[in-house]
This record gives sequence, structure tokens and C-alpha cells, in this order.
Amino acid sequence: MFTEMLATETALLDLLLRLGAALLLGGMIGLERELKNRPAGLRTNMMVSLAAATFTLISAELIAESRNATQLIQIDPLRIIEAVIAGVAFLGAGAIIRAGKDVKGLTTGASLWVSGSIGVACGGGFYMVAIVATILSLIVLYVLSFVAKAMDTSKPD
Repeated sequence: MFTEMLATETALLDLLLRLGAALLLGGMIGLERELKNRPAGLRTNMMVSLAAATFTLISAELIAESRNATQLIQIDPLRIIEAVIAGVAFLGAGAIIRAGKDVKGLTTGASLWVSGSIGVACGGGFYMVAIVATILSLIVLYVLSFVAKAMDTSKPD
């Protein structure tokens, strides 16, 4: 009885850690987008990351349950990750606006895609991958935005 309760508490803590990490790390990217007043900001990136982590956890649970099945069940965990990627790409595409030769929202769309990948990493328990991806994303979003502005060639001479 105590062992079962301890295992349940450990599983709940692991679940909270994975989903909480997805929220936190996705939120860090979303905060940068929010501060720059972009359409997909804090809440959107957090929700994308949380959803990706949730789908990854569901995939892991399905695999665990299939091991106990009496009949042969073939489960490919990469299919759920592929579905997450496609769903997030669809959201990211919705953030991209084209007006003539001008294209806006590409970075926001890419940020959503990265938030999804970070969610998958957190859902899979790959925290170091998620943390490093978040740090690198923030470097790209913050630091390289200054480089991009300095190199802006759209301004007339």
C-alpha cells in the first residue's frame, strides 16, 4: 500500500516537473515575443509547449500500456511527435502575414515551432535539451535582433 502510494506520488511529481518545465521554458520564449508586442506571445508559447509536452507524455503512457497488452500492438512514438510538429507548424503558418513583397511573423512562427520542440523535450524528460534549446532561442531572439537591425538594408540611403 505505502509503496503504491509512493509510486503514485513520484509519478505525479514527475508529471508536474515535465509539464511545469514545458510551461516555464515555453514562457521564456513567449515573454520575449510579448515584450516585442508580437501576436503570439507569452500565453500562446506556453500553451504550445504545454500541449507538446502533454502529447509526448500521452505517447509514453500508450507505449507503457501496450507492453502489458495481451495482443500485439505496434506503437510508433515518433508519429505523435510528427503530429505535434505538424500542428505547431500550422499555428506558426497562421502567424505569418504576407503583404506584397513584405512578409511578417516569420520569427513568431519559428518561435512557436521551437516552443513545441521544447515541450516535446520536456514531455520526454530531456530537460538538458529543452534548457539548451531555450537558451539558444533566447540568444537568437534577443542578441541577434540587434544584429538584424544593424544590418537592415530596407532603409533608403
